[in-house]
Amino acid sequence: MEAKKRMGRDLTTGSVPKGLIAFATPLFLSNMLQAVYNMVDMVVVGKYVGSVGLSAVSIGGDILNMLTFVAMGFSNAGQIIISQYTGAGRKDKVTKLIGTMFTFLLICAITIMMLGMVFHSTIIDLLNTPPEAVADVTSYVMVCLSGLIFIYGYNMVSAVLRGMGDSKHPFMFIGIAAVLNLILDLLFVGVLKKGAMGAALATVIGQAVSFICSIILLYNMREQFGFDFKFHSFRIHKDVFRPLISLGIPMVIQSAAINFSKMFVHAWINSYGVVISAVSGVGTKLGNIVNMFGNAFSTAGGAMNGQSIGAAKYERVPKVIGTTFMINATVAAVASIAVFFFPDAVFGIFTEDAEVLKVCHEFIPVSLMMFASMALRSCMMTLINGSGNSKLNLAVALLDGVLARIGFSALFGLILDYGYMGLWVGGELASFVPFLIGGTYFLSGRWKRKSKLIAD
Repeated sequence: MEAKKRMGRDLTTGSVPKGLIAFATPLFLSNMLQAVYNMVDMVVVGKYVGSVGLSAVSIGGDILNMLTFVAMGFSNAGQIIISQYTGAGRKDKVTKLIGTMFTFLLICAITIMMLGMVFHSTIIDLLNTPPEAVADVTSYVMVCLSGLIFIYGYNMVSAVLRGMGDSKHPFMFIGIAAVLNLILDLLFVGVLKKGAMGAALATVIGQAVSFICSIILLYNMREQFGFDFKFHSFRIHKDVFRPLISLGIPMVIQSAAINFSKMFVHAWINSYGVVISAVSGVGTKLGNIVNMFGNAFSTAGGAMNGQSIGAAKYERVPKVIGTTFMINATVAAVASIAVFFFPDAVFGIFTEDAEVLKVCHEFIPVSLMMFASMALRSCMMTLINGSGNSKLNLAVALLDGVLARIGFSALFGLILDYGYMGLWVGGELASFVPFLIGGTYFLSGRWKRKSKLIAD
């Protein structure tokens, strides 16, 4: 079929480094705000509630991540499909996919919300939650469940915009959520003394306002998208639902497997008590800060590779991968220097608890592994995601998400009996798996031969 006029932002022309940086910068700022958004919960709760509150927010955050894996998986799949449709000039397909994603993810959000409310106590018990943190974790999770629709909706709209080359508006939306979260955290946790539940309320309200703003933007741009927001436009179209399911299921499995395996390992870690649980929470937040760079350039590179592959401009793909690696390797080096030479200043951002800070020093080598894996993993994820190869995503899901993380953690933490340090190290070793898979795929050249399965 003859390609229709290109829409959205063209990411297949011009300098790769300049284009990648220009597209990734708003994504990085969005991720930075998201990291600040999440970090604020830890900082405020750590200051006003203490180690029990830190543990509760850490465990509650793990559960929330598990509940949003469907949104993340299908939104990421939708973004890649839209980027390839955009590269091929298929505006008709993009319009159908918007309505299909809206309806499908709404059904998913409602279903998971109901299941979460029924089984939340079982999940909390399975995570070996310290007894003194159970009440706070429960309140945190129940509040987040009530706002799950907003979290799913925001991810969906942002995926649509990024797939068409727009990274600026998602940045604006997360900025709104971050500012609200900061204000409401101070109000609910600091002033009203609502503890972990107050942090959850701040998160949900911020996401709700952000989602409403994103819907208003999409409505105002309805002529560009060809999406009129009428009832019939929200029906599920089989021709775009098939590729969404084909790519989305492996990406959901990948997201679910990674979150499940992390929760599985964290359950072992939580058994060492509230201090170790709190340190894991601090380490997770530190990793999120550094990963905001990797995720930004991985997302931007995935969109660029998706459009380039859709337009059959294969020569741009290696340039995207190389540029992504160089930028993230620089960030990883700076972060490593900061943690190695100034650990008290870095970890002290999250907590003033002397006992927690003391154990944080043991986390230094783990954090160095975490930074290195970010640089290597993110560059190859631009190809894995941009190519739309569902089998490859499934391989990453099973190896990185399940076998490697749980296997390495069990080996070092339980079998070799290195305790919580072994669990930390094993979990981070798994993060190198996507680099090995993606590197092999790149060298094989098969991403060229299977490049247009989605865009056709």
